[in-house]
Amino acid sequence: MSDVTAGASEPRIVPHLWFDKEAKEAAAFYSTAFPGSAVTSATTLRDTPSGDADLVSFTIWGTPFMAISAGPLFKFNPSVSFIVNFDPSRESRARELLDETWDKLAEQGTALMPLGEYPFSARFGWIRDKYGVTWQLMLTNPEGEPRPTIIPSLMFTGDNAGRAEEARELYLSVFARSRPGQLRRYGPGMAPDKEGTVMFSDFMVENTWLTAMDSAHDHGFAFNEAISLLVRCDTQAEIDAYWSGLSADTQAEQCGWLKDKFGLSWQIAPASMNDMMSGGTPEQIERVTKAFMPMKKLDIAKLEQAFLG
Repeated sequence: MSDVTAGASEPRIVPHLWFDKEAKEAAAFYSTAFPGSAVTSATTLRDTPSGDADLVSFTIWGTPFMAISAGPLFKFNPSVSFIVNFDPSRESRARELLDETWDKLAEQGTALMPLGEYPFSARFGWIRDKYGVTWQLMLTNPEGEPRPTIIPSLMFTGDNAGRAEEARELYLSVFARSRPGQLRRYGPGMAPDKEGTVMFSDFMVENTWLTAMDSAHDHGFAFNEAISLLVRCDTQAEIDAYWSGLSADTQAEQCGWLKDKFGLSWQIAPASMNDMMSGGTPEQIERVTKAFMPMKKLDIAKLEQAFLG
């Protein structure tokens, strides 16, 4: 593990959202719901196991996201949500922007924690949007080290409750450019959460901040493939190392996807693959799609060969 500074380079870990048919529609919605957001590319993968699948890249307040329309296989749940930091030290209209964003997400959405004042924030709300994705909008305390605008947040529930610190240590050990941040634990008398487990933590891997927390309440949900973390790699050696360090279920290995020991889904892929899929000709995209579909761990050389024909 090496010490790096926040904001040193572009994040290499991209949240990836799996929709039934709504990827393009949702990306367009998010580009209007959040400040400084836009759809950056869209392409269609032909003849996948789900049929034709739309693949969309977009940014939310400068943070890269990807989405795919690939059938009704997975449902979003709050085990992975997204903290949105409205920081008054960076944005003079932070509180107003928070309320405006909340109102847009509330259209056909559902509040999980009502917008209001909480001990940890003067203005906070947790909301499920009309597609099922959940967002934690927070008026951030500008004191201390700044955090990015968007942070994926992992909730360890059910059989995973009490394992957030274990996961944090695993991710810090697997990724070369990483460092820990905050770690706050539950105290006594906070049942069903066990004293000493993680109430809140954050850490940075590959220049991307993540948060993790335990929750022993009966939520009835756990990690699934609806939200995965896509790791963009420059070399085959990086792909090999991350695959070896994270994959814990050989049955889940497919097309660059894996599941770790906690059930969280990751995609380990060449950084160049996004350029191939967004900038290639239809014939090149078709060749690359046919090349990666039978693969488990992705092979950069074979994908580049397919792209070049």
